[in-house]
Amino acid sequence: MPTNDPRPTKAVRRDEARAKAAQMRKEQERKAKRNRLLAIGGLVVAVVALVAVVFSILNQNKANEAANSNVAYGQGAENVIAPALDDVTAPAPANDKGGIPVSGPGADGVGTAGEGDVDLTIYFDYMCPFCGQFDETNAGDLDAMLEEGGVTISYHPVAILDHLSAGSSYSTRTVNATAIVADKSPEHFTAFVNALYKDQPEEGTSGLTDAEIAQLAEDLGVPAEVTATFTDTVDGTFATQDEESVEGTWRTFAPWSAAATNQAGTDLPKLSTPAVLINGEPFEGWQTPGALKQAVDAAKS
Repeated sequence: MPTNDPRPTKAVRRDEARAKAAQMRKEQERKAKRNRLLAIGGLVVAVVALVAVVFSILNQNKANEAANSNVAYGQGAENVIAPALDDVTAPAPANDKGGIPVSGPGADGVGTAGEGDVDLTIYFDYMCPFCGQFDETNAGDLDAMLEEGGVTISYHPVAILDHLSAGSSYSTRTVNATAIVADKSPEHFTAFVNALYKDQPEEGTSGLTDAEIAQLAEDLGVPAEVTATFTDTVDGTFATQDEESVEGTWRTFAPWSAAATNQAGTDLPKLSTPAVLINGEPFEGWQTPGALKQAVDAAKS
C-alpha cells in the first residue's frame, strides 16, 4: 500500500516561507535597482538633450545677433545713452513726441492733426502679444474713426522688446520699416501696421525675416523701391554713460526708434504696451470690442 508523505513540520514551513520572502525581496530589489538605473539613464539623456537645445538656441541667438548687428542704435554696446528726438532724423510725418499722427484716411491724413480733434494716442511694440490682441479687437474701429473724422490717432511704435526676439532685434526692424513706409509710402501706413500684427511672431522667436517684412508691405502696394530701403543703414556716433563717443552703423530710422522709445518712457514712466490714451487720459477698456470707439465718440461731444 502506498504511504503518504509526512506533512512538513511547522519549522520547515516557516523556513520555506522565509526563504520565499527573501527571494521575493531580492527580486523586488533587483527590479528597483534596474528601474533606478533606467530612470537615471533617462534623466541623463534628458539633461544632455536639454543642454543641446540650450546650446543650439544660444548659438542661433548669437548668429542672429551677428546677422543683425547693424540694426539697432548702439547695438552690442553697454550703457548707451538714447538720443533725444531733436538730435535724430525722423520720418517726415512724425511729431515731436515720437508719434505718427493720422487724422484721416489715405496719405493726406498721415502726419497731420485735425484742429479740435479728439486725440487718441497708442503706444505699441510689434513683438508684444497684448498689442496683437489690441489690433485684432480694434483695427476695424480705428479705420472707421479715421473715415468718420473728428479724431487724430497718434501711432507710437516703440522697441522695448528687442531682447525677446532671439537676437534679431525684431522690434527695431519693424519700427524702422514702419517709419520708412510712413515717410515714403504714407497711404499704406495704417494698413502696414495692421498687416504686421496679422503675422505677429511669438515672443522668444526671431520673427519675420527682412524679406518677409518687405513682401508683406509689397502685398499692400508699397513699391519695391521703398521696401528695398528697409535694410539701408547709416553711419553715426552714439554716446555712452562713460562719456565716450562711439562710431556705429544702424538701420536708417534706428536712432529715431531709440529716441521715440526713450521719449515714450519719459512721457509714460510706467510704460507697458499697449498704452492707450484719449485726450491724454489712460483708457483701459480696449479689450471689449467697440468700447474704444464708443469712448472716442463720447469725447467728441
